[in-house]
Amino acid sequence: MPSELPAALQLGSLQLRQSLASDADFLRVLYRDVRSDELAVTGWPPEAIDAFCQSQFDFQSQHYGSYYPEALHYLVERDGQPIGRLIVDDSVDALRVVDISLLAAQRSQGLGSLLLQWLCDRADARRQPLALSVEPQNQARHLYGRLGFVQLPGDGLYLNMLRAPIQRELAE
Repeated sequence: MPSELPAALQLGSLQLRQSLASDADFLRVLYRDVRSDELAVTGWPPEAIDAFCQSQFDFQSQHYGSYYPEALHYLVERDGQPIGRLIVDDSVDALRVVDISLLAAQRSQGLGSLLLQWLCDRADARRQPLALSVEPQNQARHLYGRLGFVQLPGDGLYLNMLRAPIQRELAE
């Protein structure tokens, strides 16, 4: 039986709260920001990039809603400003990171590590694996390896990774 993830919490300098409908504009900006490097090489005009990102964001939202209907959608804030999102599916079999995204200006500061360590601790406390999927070229996969994730066999577009729970001995 899964334990409920909190609706809001403080993690170091970050605040996580449930994402609201009023966060949609920021989430669209975040989606475009995350894809900016790959879209920069297309040569598309800005309006084509806008249209593409709009449709892909809508498609992704529908996909997540269909495949992870019970997932908790967090908005990640720092100093009261939105800087990212975290979507977590809290199921019986595993805790799954559906999406973790930070604005480019917020990356490489240990914030993703902070979020993932919190999820590792949650999964360990429940004695459940932590699962995620990542694109092969995503630099975050190195972080996942340091945290104990291993790549599962597969041949899809994404690498499926799993971290077994670590059993910690209680001090006597």
